[in-house]
Amino acid sequence: MSDLINDLLNSLGGSQTTEKIGNSLNIDPNIIQQAIPIIAPMILGGLKRQSENNGGQERVDHILNKYGNPDVLDNVDGMINDNLKKDNFDSNLGGLLGNSGSQITDVLTKNFNLDGSTAAKIIPMVAPLILAYLTKSRDTNPQGSQGFASFLDQNGDGSVVDDVIGFFSNQQQSNQNQGSGGGLMEILGGLLGGKK
Repeated sequence: MSDLINDLLNSLGGSQTTEKIGNSLNIDPNIIQQAIPIIAPMILGGLKRQSENNGGQERVDHILNKYGNPDVLDNVDGMINDNLKKDNFDSNLGGLLGNSGSQITDVLTKNFNLDGSTAAKIIPMVAPLILAYLTKSRDTNPQGSQGFASFLDQNGDGSVVDDVIGFFSNQQQSNQNQGSGGGLMEILGGLLGGKK
């Protein structure tokens, strides 16, 4: 999981991309930097549920084909401008996150002292980049979308929750003084559906 998150952050151009998104929302770019490792596992968890409940890898590929345009990775400014023109921001990403997006938005609001309308824009602003990264990974991997499926369940126990919690346990010390960590980590199990 940590490899995936680190590769994702590197592919998004590190601070440059987070600065652009943060500046467009008039918030500290550090908030975006800390939100991405929260949002990415949520999207992966949503893709896993879609795969399990709605048609396997074909469903995952359908979502990536529809919403994961790799071109946005080279045109972050265009993606930001297009999103800012929207009247409504769906933090739940349709059915992909269920109501987890709204819950994450609430936590971001409280943890980072954001107003609700600003916090609600974070997931829809970041999600196209994450989905684009996953689509690009799929298209450059001989195994296709199954190539990153292993990131969903590192230890093969059928649950992504413990893998995400493990990642955050390892990162918690570095995040202690940055406003994230405990509060966000504590709710991940519930948001991802818990172990079954």
